[in-house]
Amino acid sequence: MDEIAAEFIRRTVLKIPRGEIKTLLQKWGFLSETQLQAINFHQIKENISLDVVQLCEENSADIKQAAVLDIIYNYVYSNKRVWSVYQMNKPGEETEFFDISDFKKKFKRQLRSALKNVTINFREYEDNAIWIRIAWGTPYTKPNQYKTSYVVYHSQTPYVFVSASVLKSNLPLLCQALVVASNYHEIREMELRSRSLNSLKDIVFKRYSQAFQSYYPRPLEDRKVSPESTDLRVIQENKNEKERIQRVNREVFGEGPQPKLEFAQYKLETMFKSDPKMNVLDKKEPFRCLVKFSSPHLLESLKSLALAGMADAPLSPLLTCIPQKARNYFKIREKKGLFPGSFVSP
Repeated sequence: MDEIAAEFIRRTVLKIPRGEIKTLLQKWGFLSETQLQAINFHQIKENISLDVVQLCEENSADIKQAAVLDIIYNYVYSNKRVWSVYQMNKPGEETEFFDISDFKKKFKRQLRSALKNVTINFREYEDNAIWIRIAWGTPYTKPNQYKTSYVVYHSQTPYVFVSASVLKSNLPLLCQALVVASNYHEIREMELRSRSLNSLKDIVFKRYSQAFQSYYPRPLEDRKVSPESTDLRVIQENKNEKERIQRVNREVFGEGPQPKLEFAQYKLETMFKSDPKMNVLDKKEPFRCLVKFSSPHLLESLKSLALAGMADAPLSPLLTCIPQKARNYFKIREKKGLFPGSFVSP
């Protein structure tokens, strides 16, 4: 086993929580059960990693086997990466037979025709997900195993989940390879990013059910209250208002937990209204702005605003319908003919 593979395996083992090292090595399947039993998993992680490397040397492990271990680690700990959603399109709605072998062959051929120094590894999972690991090099250097891109593609769907490497210049090559291998015409990035890969899947595959707002703020009623009953009425009104907010939240956001979305943005365009006498604007041009939202758990944060007294309930549909707006993003832009940053197959 060469030094690059040995060091990469050592570092990968060090990333795994000590209590999970044996489980992941068993999923890897490269070491026999007898070899695993010879490892003392109660010692410090540095010594565990060295023992694993020594056993891998006995089995003549190479960088390909090391890459498989890295895929398993990223599959189990997918929240360690930031994922973006891409949608592919092609003329018509016909469904073609998907051949995994043909997909792999085309993907490799397309990517290596543009860049020779690149390593590509695949792993299939039971939910029809194909995990692709790409380690990038340059025309003059070997692939860097620590600067990798990950792609999760579900066959028979137009959606691709990408966790790109720091080398953003390689992204067009990756997108082009995906388009060619999957027999689509073009691919575009959706404005959805998160560390929770499963939440992104819930949104784009419509596995997340969200109600739509059909409630509007109640007008305040003028009521004359006697001084002696003020405290009791205030307590009761606070209780009633809290129950109303909780009820509206359930009906707007649904009963279950929200998908873990961390980023959303809107490009807004509206007409600026002002008194004609003020002469603020010489020309009637639309007012444009970009509004960005970010949070460790964006939808749950929005859901808690009303309960925290920081916003009226129900929230604006502009906020509560973020998952639905994300799914409709390309339908709206397609009608307007707006497709910036798209990658089109030849």
